[in-house]
Amino acid sequence: MSPGDGDAPDALPRHLGLLAATAVVVGEVVGIGIFLTPSEMAKSLASPFWLLAAWTAAGGISICGALCFGALAARYPQDGGAYMYLRRAFGSRVAFQYGWVSLLVTDPGITALMAAGMATYVGSLVALSPFALKLVAIGSILALAGVNMVGLRIGSGFMQGMSALKLGLLVIIAVWGFGFGPGSWSNFRPFATRPSDAAPLGQAMAGGLLAAFFSLAGWWDASKLAGEVRDPDRTLPRALLLGVVVVTVVYIMVSAVFWRLVPLERVDTSQGFAAQAGKALFGAAGGGVFSSIVILSALGSLAGLLMAAPRVYYAMARDGLFPAALGAIHPRFGTPARATAIQAVVASVLVATGSFGQILSYFMAVTVAFLALTVVTVYIPTATSWHGRIPGYPLTPLGFIVPAAVVLAMQVAADPIRSGIGMAIVAVGVPIHEYFVRGSSAPFAKEVPSVSPSVAPETSTRGPGSVAE
Repeated sequence: MSPGDGDAPDALPRHLGLLAATAVVVGEVVGIGIFLTPSEMAKSLASPFWLLAAWTAAGGISICGALCFGALAARYPQDGGAYMYLRRAFGSRVAFQYGWVSLLVTDPGITALMAAGMATYVGSLVALSPFALKLVAIGSILALAGVNMVGLRIGSGFMQGMSALKLGLLVIIAVWGFGFGPGSWSNFRPFATRPSDAAPLGQAMAGGLLAAFFSLAGWWDASKLAGEVRDPDRTLPRALLLGVVVVTVVYIMVSAVFWRLVPLERVDTSQGFAAQAGKALFGAAGGGVFSSIVILSALGSLAGLLMAAPRVYYAMARDGLFPAALGAIHPRFGTPARATAIQAVVASVLVATGSFGQILSYFMAVTVAFLALTVVTVYIPTATSWHGRIPGYPLTPLGFIVPAAVVLAMQVAADPIRSGIGMAIVAVGVPIHEYFVRGSSAPFAKEVPSVSPSVAPETSTRGPGSVAE
């Protein structure tokens, strides 16, 4: 049996069922983005048809990626997600670069960004100094990290509650906006024709796709919890697909409601979707109502990030590629508490210094590149045929790889300096990887890529444990 296959005696317990795993997907995706991007997309695309087309296209791309990640998670049902798949396909060096970026900037940077965004909306409800807002952000990170460190049952229960609340609130907004709101259906006319002074369609669509793609980002993090999902070969593919489909439909509904509530000429990109739709629906009190929604949304996303991301550091430590302490399981709570603490501490430092926004932008292109590379692994031959798990194979993976390459090119073109620095930081990880390999006694750290029929046969891992759903 290949390293990592099956459930080791000291593996994390399998507590997550379909509902809990789907909640992780929804909780990761529905964050700050949906409350910021509709107004910017509406202003640039200047047409309800092209706005909905951008969301639909981004949703289709994400669904193709989710189908591939779901199949990979079912094939290799261990914690670590993309790190595990890259390690098996390309060896430890490439996998280490992914984890290196995740540990240093991407995961704590997104965590810090969510927390700071949440604190900003807290500030719109309660007058707080900038220092107090930082304390709110850091406090939320540490509190939710503590929840996830105490136990997966508690963390997954919180995630399910937050995900249900976020989706419920967005659905209420959509239903209220369509059925009882003060908007007008005349705002949809003309449906496809754009004003003569609108930005060129190609440029606007590129920006709209980028905004929609990143608003839907995060669904892949659920695969990092594969080692803690019951019956993962069936649960994870369904959870990933269901989560992405549900979020895409809700996003389309919410964007349509926004267009109905706010005429194009009154769209203000500086206020964002939340403030404008809130005022249109509920008057002066609407800003407070929507600020509360955004706060709950950000808290749910924070909980998901702090639950899923540390599993990569945990898996890498178990493979001898990170310090062994990060691979330790808490003797009482049965969670990778130290790995969770690392992410929380780094994210808190980023919030305290206020530099996380710039740092995160350096790695947007790198993140997309690693996602596309992960999906490429489904084409690598194995000893057993498992590609039937991916509907539409071999075209479905291309439905993610090709658009991801386009998004990557657009991101590099938009910010070549920061994208180049991101690539340089990845390169710094090469000698650090060699350092850990030389000092590690774990066989996984020195393993060669599994690209031939020597790959271990597929294992079905239906481990014991109650379902947190």
